[in-house]
Amino acid sequence: MELKDLFLTPIYLLLFYGIAFAVRKKVTNKFTKKYFIPALTAKFVGALGLGLIYQFYYGGGDTFNYFAHTKVVYQAFSDSASVGLKLIFGDNTKFDPELTRYIAQMYWYGSSTEYFVVRVAGFFAIFSFCTYAVIGLMFAALSFTGMWATYITFVRIFPLAYQKLALAVFFLPSVFFWGSGLMKDSLCVGALGWTFYGFYHATIEKKNILFAGVLGALGAYVLVSVKVYILLSFLPPALLWVFNENNQRIRSASVRMLLKPFFLVLGGATALLGTTKLTAGDDKYDVDKIGERTRINSTYLTSQVATGSAYNIGTFDGSIGSMVKVAPQAVVVSLFRPFLFEARNPVMLLSALEATLFLYLTIKLFYRTGILKSLKLIASQPILTFCFLFSIVLAVGVGTNSGNFGTLVRYKIPLMPFYLSALYIMQYKAAVPKKPKRPQLNRLRNTPRLAVTE
Repeated sequence: MELKDLFLTPIYLLLFYGIAFAVRKKVTNKFTKKYFIPALTAKFVGALGLGLIYQFYYGGGDTFNYFAHTKVVYQAFSDSASVGLKLIFGDNTKFDPELTRYIAQMYWYGSSTEYFVVRVAGFFAIFSFCTYAVIGLMFAALSFTGMWATYITFVRIFPLAYQKLALAVFFLPSVFFWGSGLMKDSLCVGALGWTFYGFYHATIEKKNILFAGVLGALGAYVLVSVKVYILLSFLPPALLWVFNENNQRIRSASVRMLLKPFFLVLGGATALLGTTKLTAGDDKYDVDKIGERTRINSTYLTSQVATGSAYNIGTFDGSIGSMVKVAPQAVVVSLFRPFLFEARNPVMLLSALEATLFLYLTIKLFYRTGILKSLKLIASQPILTFCFLFSIVLAVGVGTNSGNFGTLVRYKIPLMPFYLSALYIMQYKAAVPKKPKRPQLNRLRNTPRLAVTE
């Protein structure tokens, strides 16, 4: 960070808060309104805290590597607006002699996923005098819009738990810390939120389909561009969610029983087709190669750690079968580790405290409700089925790929709000034997489509 960060950051914060207070009444109601500014503040704290931790604790890292690339783009824009725009919006797979001297300074120019982050940061740099802290705040604000979309979607589905859902979505320390600054993760948690919002409103609620579909498609595009495996983990449970909802709306119990296997097979086939088409030809995520890539990534990341943060979930040879074998350990390590006694530094301790909370709530809920009753409840509620399946699928993926807790804490943040939200919704469902009366969450006057939390 530089001296200009100290001068410009307060000015931009005032601007961002002014915008936030202006739009708050349009995207909230009397129940959700009180969480809007605190949740945004948590994101801003996370963005600034991320920069400070990387500068003074780690002494550098990915966030400053992104910023170094961003400064090259900003310099190019200062030299020639057309050249800068080419670097931001142009095709980085084609040679352009006009860009040569700038490309030579950017190691990640040929990497589509990392360079996507640079594109976004470069665009923000134009409006922030290429100030690291301000760009971080812009990433936080962009990420916040998607997380707010996640929250109001959950509240729309289950209004009774609006207070605990706010905790699950906004106030988990790892989520607002790692998912707020100039990093891939900020874009991913925001994009996942818009994908979730768009998918629910377009396919489940079936209202404002075009508007919701466009937002969901934009979110999916960002996920494909940055971390496609999140979308791959999302698609199968989401499609199953659609078919479960449609199945439940059939009045005849006998017809429901007859059609349920059809919905399951169709959902699975659609998900398989979507995931294979999305990754065909991709060296990193092609279904035929994903097992081998997972083995290589895990081995590499584990070998790079000499601080005691590495973990071992067993051996696997890169085949899908071996991944299935280590899947249970991968789920445990992603959701419930590191344990408190495994924490070796303050960052790991923070993650360990969250993992302990997840473990405590999971054991408490399943113990009080009963394992069989809990499983029946999950199977009978499509939103719970979706959340738990998505969390488990992504947990297997990140648990087998990480190899150490340092990277795991970042990789797993997209699943954390969904898993904890599912626990809280399940807690309410288990406590109320009969269908509860929905509270009157009336819309504010002139509330647009984003605030449909009645």
